[in-house]
Amino acid sequence: MNKQLHDFLFRLENERNYSKQTIDSYRRDIEKFYRFLLKEGVKDDDVDLVIIRNFLTEELLKEVSKRSCKRRLCALKHYYHYLLKIGYVESNPFDFVLSPKVKVQYPHALDETQIDQLLEENSKRTDELMLRDQTILEVLYYSGVRASELVNIKLSDINSRQRYFRILGKGNKERLSPFSNECASWLERYLKESRPVLAMRNETIPLHLFLSSQGKPLTTRGLEYILTQIDEKTGLMLGLHPHMLRHTFATHLLENGANLREIQELLGHESINATQVYTHVTEANMREQYINSHPRAKKK
Repeated sequence: MNKQLHDFLFRLENERNYSKQTIDSYRRDIEKFYRFLLKEGVKDDDVDLVIIRNFLTEELLKEVSKRSCKRRLCALKHYYHYLLKIGYVESNPFDFVLSPKVKVQYPHALDETQIDQLLEENSKRTDELMLRDQTILEVLYYSGVRASELVNIKLSDINSRQRYFRILGKGNKERLSPFSNECASWLERYLKESRPVLAMRNETIPLHLFLSSQGKPLTTRGLEYILTQIDEKTGLMLGLHPHMLRHTFATHLLENGANLREIQELLGHESINATQVYTHVTEANMREQYINSHPRAKKK
């Protein structure tokens, strides 16, 4: 890694408060571009529109998605803006590049019948990890936290009396995330019956709420694996993913009368634009329900 990239990433972390995941994504995208420049024999301060077009063409020929290409262009544009600021380049060639058009993909959410069935079927399990897994489902659905936020919840972040978690979200922004009575009940059982057993398997005293079967703090990858296992153990095969339950949380709130500003605060979105996608989800659901339910809707 060269000095310019190192300093850029350092700035993202310490001045802009970007998350570790975002910084790692920027690093990988920019390093991939540097490998392309090395292969082409081009210096980073000699990049022009032709080089950028060749890079994008090579990516698309490798069947890299348009969404990934768009993300890489965003990272490189940001990086070259920094290089311009420090006087390393004379202009930012990425300012004149149009990103590939990406088809809007609306988030998939479970309906209320599916979420009820999921919570009920998982609670019937008899293995030692049922309580932990059930509590994870309850927290994801009733609080709408991100995967990275859930695995970083510590015992000191829980306010059981007022029923909320203290969440450190993107950009190190703190918010309070409430949870329901039902979630509180499962949380209490997990803390009393299951977590102490898991914690004893760790040589050090773990501070995080959710632990692996070895007593270590969960990772986001570990959380994804747990949801895949829940899918298989319940036999529902819903394609569970942490973001699916977050989408379900937001969609159900909107369908039951919550306004977008409230949902924005609960999700920890910086912009209302990120929250507005759920209006499209509910509109699509309404159309589907109309077509399936109205006796003459299917007639030409």
